[in-house]
Amino acid sequence: MKFEKRLLKGKLIKRYKRFFIDVRIDNKDVTAHCPNTGSMLGLLEKGNDVWVKKNDDPKRKLKYTLELIKVNKSLVGINTHRANKIVFEALNNKKIKELNNVDKILPESFFDKETRFDFLLLKGKAKIFLEVKNVTLAPLKKIAAFPDAVTERGNKHLNKLGEAMKKGFLSYILFLVQRENINSFQIAKNIDPNYFETFRKIKKMGVKILCYGCTLSSKEIKVNNPIKIL
Repeated sequence: MKFEKRLLKGKLIKRYKRFFIDVRIDNKDVTAHCPNTGSMLGLLEKGNDVWVKKNDDPKRKLKYTLELIKVNKSLVGINTHRANKIVFEALNNKKIKELNNVDKILPESFFDKETRFDFLLLKGKAKIFLEVKNVTLAPLKKIAAFPDAVTERGNKHLNKLGEAMKKGFLSYILFLVQRENINSFQIAKNIDPNYFETFRKIKKMGVKILCYGCTLSSKEIKVNNPIKIL
């Protein structure tokens, strides 16, 4: 997934009210939109290098959007809205080996009136729901983790993937690690024990668990290799 425009490099000042982040670019302080509702734990140290996208649409209140942060010499993709685009490109380019023979890829597909999964994949007569989770937390060296805050919505998605299995669908969840220098992944039990227990339950039911890493730069982000799940 290539960025539509050249990103501008700056320095992080602070994040506040979840959706706002102050950045210094060329000795000028600007307020950017922060497209990540998570805690962004471990990413928000003042002075971190950041990259933002500028939007010249006169209707936009905030002209900048945060895309990347550098932490401990590793780039991190924080825009959760990018995750599905990255995975969609990877599916089309057959970069996700467990799902490289599907016949059709349908983004944003409803399971029931209340639940929509990120993808519905068709493979012969099989129907496969795929939910994508963006991962930025790395509490230990080279180990990524999810979630970075308690997530009732994420817990609901796990349960619904289990329900889909009971109704004859195949169910997958893909943890997309948008962070460099990671070689393994785990569920953050200490942050959300309920999510951890639901994860264990749906795994026993047969929901397939995938984790893939990314190659990141200020020009593009793309899926590279599978990551070991601890």
